[in-house]
Amino acid sequence: MAVTAQQIAELAGVSRGTVDRALHNRGRVNPEVAAKIHKIAAELGYKPNLIGQALVKSRREFKLGAILQSVETPTIQIVRAGVQRAAEELAASGVELIMRENRGLDTEMVLEHIEELVSQGVQGLAIAPNNSPEIRQCIDELYEQGIPVITLNSDAPGSRRLAFIGMDNYRAGQTAAGLLRLMLPEGGKVLPLAGHLNNTAHNNRLNGFMDTINGETGNEIELLAFQPCFDRDDYAHEITQHALRANPDLTGIYVASNGQVGACAAVEEEGRKGKVKVVAFDLNPMNMELLQSDSLSFVLDQKAFEQGYRPPFLLFDYLQNKKTPEKELLYTDIAIKTKFNSDKPVGME
Repeated sequence: MAVTAQQIAELAGVSRGTVDRALHNRGRVNPEVAAKIHKIAAELGYKPNLIGQALVKSRREFKLGAILQSVETPTIQIVRAGVQRAAEELAASGVELIMRENRGLDTEMVLEHIEELVSQGVQGLAIAPNNSPEIRQCIDELYEQGIPVITLNSDAPGSRRLAFIGMDNYRAGQTAAGLLRLMLPEGGKVLPLAGHLNNTAHNNRLNGFMDTINGETGNEIELLAFQPCFDRDDYAHEITQHALRANPDLTGIYVASNGQVGACAAVEEEGRKGKVKVVAFDLNPMNMELLQSDSLSFVLDQKAFEQGYRPPFLLFDYLQNKKTPEKELLYTDIAIKTKFNSDKPVGME
């Protein structure tokens, strides 16, 4: 069996790192200690692992950046956990990952973070953007500089980003519409609640839902005018309360982003729990509680942990191995979750 550097270290009473430095003349080692190490190595017939040395010499160090928005929301906290897990695992391959976080959507802060991270020498960026022309232009400029960008959770369509990883949000909105129709055989009025209209994900979920409801016949559902709540539960509560009082025949509420806690609270306060179906997105801890209490009828989960976990690996593979992601649009699953299958989301155990 081949002799290892660790065995030599144990016999010499030194660390494995000291053995490595002595045998390969790297760094300072006490001459007497170095002689002892060489003597033990020769007696044992030690031969260096040339393949391992080649791998070490060929390994490049990389610096990546990640920028997340709306970090105050439960879903982005799951995305954040995915990014952190990837950073921990990639550290062993010489990758440093720097993360920056924003509350809400702030184009100027994203641009400032990008400038800062580029000045620190990042070679690739994972960004959860909003759909502003300034961010799309910045991504194009990064492409020209040779800095690949992967968008996550929300996309910047039309930009030269390397890939997008997240839910097919338009189809998710269609899925929610189809399921809600099945739950409302008698029809009725439905209130759509939007989040940020400059967020591509929120917009696509809203459009997919409204197009599908308006494009189908059968049990007639009347859509009320959609209302933006900007991911705020207090706004969602006020909007829902007003809609319930103005529309005694309201039968459903579609929450395209966040605000479901406020909406569910208003439904219960108005004595309409069980009579008004509320549907939302993402299997996060709060939504799990709302499902179990029958405040939410179902949620559509988008595998948020995966959306944070995969981009750093894709960037590393692109930079290290010149491997382009297999698709430009890497859609995560649209998973239907009810009170009966709402286990803890991956990565948040």
